[in-house]
Amino acid sequence: MKDFFEGIASLFQDVLFLPLDALRELQEDSWWAANGLNFFFILIVFVAFLYWMKQLKNFDENDKEDKSIKAHSFLGKDAELD
Repeated sequence: MKDFFEGIASLFQDVLFLPLDALRELQEDSWWAANGLNFFFILIVFVAFLYWMKQLKNFDENDKEDKSIKAHSFLGKDAELD
């Protein structure tokens, strides 16, 4: 059983952490290059946010939504709390 857990430890230390070790070494040379992946993810989130806002604006300008007071029961006087 000890060999099994040592094998798992070896897998993580020797194989799966190699990209993280490379980033750690790259950070000593260039902080910007080491954080490039983070900047890429931030860019993806920013583009997704802009797309989401555009879609919300399109649906708001569509004027098909019933915005009257009685459109939803919880907005009108008919809504009673038990």
